[in-house]
Amino acid sequence: MTTTTAPRTAAPATHYKATHCLLCGSGDLSLALPLAHSAVGNDYLTTRQPQQRFALSLHLCGGCGNVQIEDVVNPDLLFRQYTYSTTSSLGLVEHFRKYAAEIAGQAGLAAGALVADIGSNDGSLLKAFAERGCRVVGVDPAVEIAARATAEGVPTVPEYFTPDVAARVRDEHGPAKLVTANNVFAHSDQLPAMADGVRLLLDRDGLFTFEVSYLLDIVQKMLFDTVYHEHLCYHSVRSLKAFFARHGLQLVDARRIPTKGGSLRGTVQLAGGPRPVSPEVARLIEWETLTRLHSTETFRAYARRIETAKDQFGALLDRCRATGKVVAGYGASPTVTTLIDQFDLADLLDFLVDDNQVKQHTFSPGHHVPVHPSDAIYEREADVVAVLAWQYAAPITAKHRKFTEAGGRFVVPLPQVQVV
Repeated sequence: MTTTTAPRTAAPATHYKATHCLLCGSGDLSLALPLAHSAVGNDYLTTRQPQQRFALSLHLCGGCGNVQIEDVVNPDLLFRQYTYSTTSSLGLVEHFRKYAAEIAGQAGLAAGALVADIGSNDGSLLKAFAERGCRVVGVDPAVEIAARATAEGVPTVPEYFTPDVAARVRDEHGPAKLVTANNVFAHSDQLPAMADGVRLLLDRDGLFTFEVSYLLDIVQKMLFDTVYHEHLCYHSVRSLKAFFARHGLQLVDARRIPTKGGSLRGTVQLAGGPRPVSPEVARLIEWETLTRLHSTETFRAYARRIETAKDQFGALLDRCRATGKVVAGYGASPTVTTLIDQFDLADLLDFLVDDNQVKQHTFSPGHHVPVHPSDAIYEREADVVAVLAWQYAAPITAKHRKFTEAGGRFVVPLPQVQVV
């Protein structure tokens, strides 16, 4: 008697090394900024268990100036069970309301115009457009969040945005007067296909607007902790202008905005579209050239600044621990994961706290530092709180003024070490 079994299928790869530019395809990549290996930055666990670490270092494309991460993690590991929601990010919902008002005027959106959002998450941005009388549709691969958004009145396709998905959306809803992609256009290793999908979905006079972390801000403002495995590319105007041109699109405006510590808002139309190119595009490219943004020496200097900040902050926490003080970290986000790894802080923290209930009673990625609600700084009698979510230091310290009034101290690591 013989038996047969179904052939085994190999488990999907967890990651691959990016050996070619994700924008232009060039193989001319060089190490720009060495960073510590890290577990997936948002992979906070309910129980301690081993987690794979991936390379986080940034590489510079000699062909187009794009800067990108070394290890590209399988997107299903990052996004299919995604837990982050827009409403959990301080001030982002209000930012989207203002954004919708501004872009609606710029795009000339009339009642009934279709707005499509790539990476629409919980539908916060699309709700703002729906309130203005627009038809809306989202595309987001996070299955549960997409289902919840749909149930709340924002129809959301639970898929990655591809040309095929763009064609399906157009067939069902018609061409879009506006396509948006906020804090998501850096998340895909298939950016050429995403751009082709945008071109397919846009109406002839439609606009594509996107917001991404701006490489110039990352370097100038010490935002290296915004480097984590969800973010594959770190964009400049120079690289984006050439990229869109290769895909039948035209970058017509580029603006620096304060979101996420420093972002870039780009506006794109179909090639040959009706809008003139803003002088801001040329101005920012000139500024990138003057600051030598695409030079490896610029990144070597940046690495030295990071190392200095690491030494100063680590020494401060070392002194606190040496005198028996209880040290907590405030923040449980992907940026905090990067900061803990890069500054080697795990052994200097007794616990973490966070205001987001999703992160409470979990363990941090890689090092498994326990995460508690923010009241734990009182209940566990912390002496020092390291504000690892340092961009929100002002509202955090204001919220917990009674901590300092009782003799506690907040310490902030960046952009320079501060003791509150």
